[in-house]
Formats: sequence, C-alpha cells, structure tokens
Amino acid sequence: MPRQNSQARHFDELPDPARRKGSVVLRREQANIPQSDRYLLDSRNNEDFTHTDPWRVLRIQSEFVEGFGTLAGLGPAISVFGSARTKRDSARYTQAEDIGRMIAEAGIAVITGGGPGAMEAANKGACEAGGVSVGLGIELPFETGLNKWVDLGINFRYFFARKTMFVKYSQGFIVLPGGYGTLDELFEAVTLVQTEKVTGFPIVLVGIDYWGPLLEWLRNTVVEEGAISPSDLDLIQLTDDIDEAVRIVVDSAHSNGFAAAD
Repeated sequence: MPRQNSQARHFDELPDPARRKGSVVLRREQANIPQSDRYLLDSRNNEDFTHTDPWRVLRIQSEFVEGFGTLAGLGPAISVFGSARTKRDSARYTQAEDIGRMIAEAGIAVITGGGPGAMEAANKGACEAGGVSVGLGIELPFETGLNKWVDLGINFRYFFARKTMFVKYSQGFIVLPGGYGTLDELFEAVTLVQTEKVTGFPIVLVGIDYWGPLLEWLRNTVVEEGAISPSDLDLIQLTDDIDEAVRIVVDSAHSNGFAAAD
C-alpha cells in the first residue's frame, strides 16, 4: 500500500511568499530577508564580517552534525538530480518517478534535493514503492520547503553543507535534464571523482538529446584545449534508457559491498 507523508503537506499550503530558513519557517514579510549563504559570502561590510562570521561557524557546524547524525544509518543510496521546473504532466516527470520507484524496489534509498519537479517525482516513485525517500532541501527565495513525498528530510542553510551530504551518502548519481543547480551538482560530482577526492561512483546522464551537446562540447572543445583528458569523459555515462541507468548505479552499489536494505 502506498505510503503518504503527511508531515510535509503543510508546506503546500504556505502563503506566498513563504520559505524555509534551516529549521525555521518564514512567511509573508519575514520571507524577504536575505539568505544565509548571502550573509556568509558577501564580504563588502568588513566590520560585519569580523564580528559575525566566527559565530556563524557554529551554525555551519550544526548543519554538518545534524546531517551526519540523520543520515549515518541510511544504508545504500542513489542521488537523483533534475530540474525543479519539470512539469507534473511531462515525460521527464514520469521518467524521474519511474527511476525513483526502480531504485527503491532494488532496496536502495533515493536522495534528491527535496524540491518540486524532477526531485518530487523521484521522491514520489520511491515513497509509493515503499522505499526510503530522502530530501536534502536548501534555503532559496523561491521554494517553500520539502515536497510531500519526502519521508526523511533535512533543510540546509548552506549549499556546501548540503553538497557534502549528497556525496558522502550516495553510491551513484542519476542526472535528469536540469538547469544551473543540476549542472552544479553534476560537475561537483565529476570533479570529486576526477580528483580522487571520493571513491569512484557512477554518474549517469539520462537524455541523449539534452546532454549530448554538452558532452560534444567537452569532447571537441575542452579536451581539444587540453583542459581535461579524454579519459575524463569516461567518468560520465549517457543513455535514454532508464532501466539501463538504474541498473548501472544499482550494480555499482552492490559490487562495492552495499547490500540491499531489508
């Protein structure tokens, strides 16, 4: 029987504007204050930098502690990235939903950014299949919180803390078409594998028409310029077949000693 996550439903009913700031809900006028990342990274006010950043370190530390503590017992997991703008009636949404379902049916948790669009679809597929549906949210001015299909969710203030959780607790990545955020997550993962900061894990792009031109640019421009090696392209796999995409990441997780969850 499909599971429902009633804990997150109230976010769909938040008045506009509304958003999350870590564990805090901000509504109406309160939702207009700057993001935590902006406070941290904007150094134009030197006096403010001197007096507040040492204290901000404690908040950053708390995000890592909460993330590590929450996800330490998660078990094998695959991250699914994709656009928050993917429409619910689109083929891309259906793809993401099917991917989430198949990963869950393999006994592996699904991790997304916890937002709408492709992220919501993958969480929905995992949740309805009875799997573990994880959302790692981020404070943004135009999103109100985790989607209702997230069973285990953490809201972060800082992108770098959130990215660490994706990389630390995922045994592979499936990347659906997306925008700047998806590209950021993709190249973060590729860079960490290329530089051997992490043990190699599969990175699978779904959508030949969408991702093909990017890989051609990497091959014909970036490799030709000598900025990356031809072998660096082997770190990324491309397919239109979601069954193949799921098989690649699941087989890799199992071959690396991660057993399916009970």
